Amino acid sequence: MANLPLTFGCWDYDRVQALRDGRARAEGIDLTFLNMIVEETFFRMLRNREFDVSEMSMSSYVVSMTKPDRPFVAIPVFPSRFFRHSCIYVNADAGIETPKDLIGKRIGTPEYQMTAPVWIRGILSDDYGVPVDSVTYVTGGEEEPNRDEKLKLDLPENIKVERIGAGKTLASMLASGEIDALHTARKPSTFDGVRVKRLFPDFVPVEQDYFKRSGIFPIMHVIAIRREVYESNRWIAMNLFQAFRDAQNICYEGLRETAALKGMLPWFNAHVEEAIDMMGADFWPYGLEKNRETLSTFLRYHHEQGLSPHLHSVEDMFAPETLEEFVI
Repeated sequence: MANLPLTFGCWDYDRVQALRDGRARAEGIDLTFLNMIVEETFFRMLRNREFDVSEMSMSSYVVSMTKPDRPFVAIPVFPSRFFRHSCIYVNADAGIETPKDLIGKRIGTPEYQMTAPVWIRGILSDDYGVPVDSVTYVTGGEEEPNRDEKLKLDLPENIKVERIGAGKTLASMLASGEIDALHTARKPSTFDGVRVKRLFPDFVPVEQDYFKRSGIFPIMHVIAIRREVYESNRWIAMNLFQAFRDAQNICYEGLRETAALKGMLPWFNAHVEEAIDMMGADFWPYGLEKNRETLSTFLRYHHEQGLSPHLHSVEDMFAPETLEEFVI
């Protein structure tokens, strides 16, 4: 019997390269890898459902779980993780020296439901006493005008969100002082460390301290399957999960290689050893149980920020076939 052909939209991360070049394969599946930046992948999957399987913003996926048709089913594979203390930018004239100085300010964010700002708002609330409803959020394109929320939101009245004007961008508004700060995933083009600077300039020790205290390495993206594809072929959830894990293990082997540098950073191997010393050998874990605290924290943030009408369970996020495996 012929393999099931599936299209897969994703960026070409090192942890999925083995799927792209065939060193890792999903049993019974012919995977066509479509390499795109995340903004394009998310837009095309969420708006038009163009791919059978794709990388997807975790926040967008959780928003989609509240829709009547629940159009996607995720597997517990996380192609993107990122500590986000480095992603809070401020205008130097806004009088923001500490996180609490953000209270009462106008803060840009490309989309309110973006995963990175969900983590940022949650961390600012939990660790620094900045309530989610203590600021005004200003949404729109960071570098190009006219960016909309990819999914329709129904936010509570205490969450204040405004749209920027046509022709404006958040990056330029931050530099001009029209907004005081920016929560984002991409470093704005107007960042110069002087007029536009980071709230946490020396962010690495801040983020390392956060991990040591919380054990959380924030998850940004999941792998989502179109529901009709999943329902017609329930076996693909586990087969894809196993293939992604195989591809990641190949990546881990490359990271541990010491005969030659697998990455172009001069002290690449030192960075790998530091990460393993601090976070363990499986510092980018897949699967539900190893990520339960991270996922439950995110779901709590999502609910507290008005994006989920009720608090989801972590088990409800993923295809049930991927939650346990056979043993011998």
